[in-house]
Amino acid sequence: MPVVSRLVSIVLRIAEIAFGAVVAGIIGWFLHKFSDLDVWPEPRWIYTEVVAGISILFGIIWLIPFSSSFFTWPLDFLISMAWFAAFGVQVDANKKLNCGSIWHWGSITDDSYCGRWKAAQAFSFLSAIIWIVSALVGIWFTFRVRRHTTDRHGRAYRV
Repeated sequence: MPVVSRLVSIVLRIAEIAFGAVVAGIIGWFLHKFSDLDVWPEPRWIYTEVVAGISILFGIIWLIPFSSSFFTWPLDFLISMAWFAAFGVQVDANKKLNCGSIWHWGSITDDSYCGRWKAAQAFSFLSAIIWIVSALVGIWFTFRVRRHTTDRHGRAYRV
């Protein structure tokens, strides 16, 4: 069973890196395009860029196949919460862009401002979900390992 959890973890880490890169690229484009306007919420977008950068960095580091990467689940959970906050920031900015409902992602392939913004929202939300699933896999692995290294009285022993 450790092989299955390792493969799931690798797939999740690759998705975390890819989703973070997509969001970093899109939000970076917006920052570059509208850097001289005061009406755009740049600090919030910079927050999203930082979360994407941290996600890419930790995703790459934790992609290295060591069992200790399963014990990083508290950080996976924190990064997931940071992604949910970034998604909330983007939803708040969506009101100023007049791009319609936040859950209508049908136009993410359009080459328009709203299409790009919707793509950033979609990938931010998906990244939050992937990070929390990664944390759940880490929790499952951690407690499975702990269960196999204690006896019925809770005393630790060597395997």
